[in-house]
Amino acid sequence: MAGHSKWANIKHRKARQDAAKGKMWSKCSRAIIAAARSGGGDPATNLALRYAIDEAKAANMPKDTIERAVQKGAGAGADAAAFEHVRYEGYGPGGVAIIADALTDNRNRTAPEMRTIFGKFGGNLGATNCVAYLFESKGVMTVDAERAPDEDRLMELVIEAGAEDATLEDGVWTITAAPADYIAVKDALDAAGVECASAELTMVPMNTVPVDPADAGKIVRLIEALDDHDDIQKVYTNADLPAEAFAP
Repeated sequence: MAGHSKWANIKHRKARQDAAKGKMWSKCSRAIIAAARSGGGDPATNLALRYAIDEAKAANMPKDTIERAVQKGAGAGADAAAFEHVRYEGYGPGGVAIIADALTDNRNRTAPEMRTIFGKFGGNLGATNCVAYLFESKGVMTVDAERAPDEDRLMELVIEAGAEDATLEDGVWTITAAPADYIAVKDALDAAGVECASAELTMVPMNTVPVDPADAGKIVRLIEALDDHDDIQKVYTNADLPAEAFAP
């Protein structure tokens, strides 16, 4: 988990910057609309919508903007775009695995654009399931250590709620849970007044791959190019990237 935690912490710092520019809010709106369209507008009975709303809140998306996205997705009108979930998998420089999850209204447009991005930055788009087996689905929550209770109390709180683990790295607690237990752990933290810096269902690599310093910058540019694409919701990698690779 150490390599994943390092990448996740860097990613979430970038996500907060993106949110300030509205980029992340646009992605969150799309996820909410798609979830509400497929499962209805009540997060109590639509877990996908609950997940999407939680992630929007973690990105500091305004409540009224969230509500409008829910209404747009749940409405019967033509305004609710028919977004489709598509997963793109491939390899970055050095053979590291990369997954990009998309919500697109036109996969015939998105697929060639993904191929172009992978190729531009020294990677290549692969076939379905070519790297997915290297990852496992997890619920991951992060809490700034300064805002967390003491270690014993935090561990007791999350483990009793069903978490698998909680680790501290670079001043951030990373709490992991099986997808089925994610909501229970998140609700336990909320009930205890512990604010999550981020909370999401994500893909965690079962093992990370050390990156040759010569490849690190190219891998980061590939990941950021994918992440900046309007259709891409999340990007995952098993690359063990040093924080220095993200420096301007």
